[in-house]
Amino acid sequence: MTAIPQVPVTVLTGYLGAGKTTLLNRILSEPHGKRYAVIVNEFGEIGIDNDLVVGADEEVFEMNNGCICCTVRGDLIHIIDGLMKRRGRFDSIIIETTGLADPAPVAQTFFVDQDVRAKTRLDAVITVVDAKNLAARLADSTEAQEQIAFADVILLNKTDLVSAAELEVIEARIRSLNPYAKLHKTVKSDVALDAILDRGAFDLDRILAIEPDFLEHGHEHNHDDDIISASFLIDGDVNPEKFVPWINEVSQRLGPQLLRYKGILAFRGEDKRFVLQGVHMILDGDLQRDWRADEKRVSKLVFIGRDIDVAALEAEFRATAV
Repeated sequence: MTAIPQVPVTVLTGYLGAGKTTLLNRILSEPHGKRYAVIVNEFGEIGIDNDLVVGADEEVFEMNNGCICCTVRGDLIHIIDGLMKRRGRFDSIIIETTGLADPAPVAQTFFVDQDVRAKTRLDAVITVVDAKNLAARLADSTEAQEQIAFADVILLNKTDLVSAAELEVIEARIRSLNPYAKLHKTVKSDVALDAILDRGAFDLDRILAIEPDFLEHGHEHNHDDDIISASFLIDGDVNPEKFVPWINEVSQRLGPQLLRYKGILAFRGEDKRFVLQGVHMILDGDLQRDWRADEKRVSKLVFIGRDIDVAALEAEFRATAV
């Protein structure tokens, strides 16, 4: 029996006024030929121009370009289950969070519910950042920090409102919070949609293109915020009988401090790569594609979180090596 492909899901987040509604409206109005189911928060403004909405009194309604939209009135899992019954009418799902939201609980949904996991896959968390007001937001909001740290893709928006020198400082601040995300500089959230959607960005492989030196040695990034990012590499295999219990223990012990963690592991005696994804205390991992003949077997982990003892974590990881 042929497996049904999982529907990719994009989580769209960003602080109030950053420009995520502008991005969402762009997605819904451009003639891209794809059909997106959109889940939006019901609090405050729905955030979709009225002329884009058809039959907005329904829980699930269609846009004029073929998109389907849900207003979050209840459980996200319930809504996704309802969308799956309309499968075939859309290609992907986009979830827009409120500007004050921590994206972690939304991302966790795609790990904790078996039915949701079977039918969908988290493609990326996209965070829209307001270049003009970022410094103020980071100073007064832990949510703004977490939205950046959590992202797979960042839109540094409103770049026309700051000078080149200011932009350089802002980008460095973002990189200190999250050195691994793909970053696009935009005005009015104008970005090629194929650069941010259905890209498989929730994938550690992409980090190599951004920061190839992390293959050479483990390292961490420190900054004036309390979020730390660290990456570790073992040049070879790990023992799954050691690694799996350890990473499960880490997820329970450090879960509240861990915003995101990802890994690609070479398990001893296994031809397939083990791909790991974690959000706080929720951990997911499975064997995916084979290691290619031209591909070096290495085991790598990335952690982004608060109050992490990087040296201790790295030592524990290295103790799982074969």
